[in-house]
Amino acid sequence: MSLSEGQLSALRNLSRKQSGQEVDWISISDARALTELGLAERNREGWNITPAGVAALTVHEVKNG
Repeated sequence: MSLSEGQLSALRNLSRKQSGQEVDWISISDARALTELGLAERNREGWNITPAGVAALTVHEVKNG
């Protein structure tokens, strides 16, 4: 799966958010694209990374350092 730089940045922000860190705003278009791929989801509290998103980010970080 190939993700744009914006999508990767959004996925990293969502990962940091999940761990309780403060994060910047993310692009809605990037977040929607991640949702379509099953890597993020939207709820009342905003966008959240899914387990598939965590796995995809882990694979990307391992491959690309």
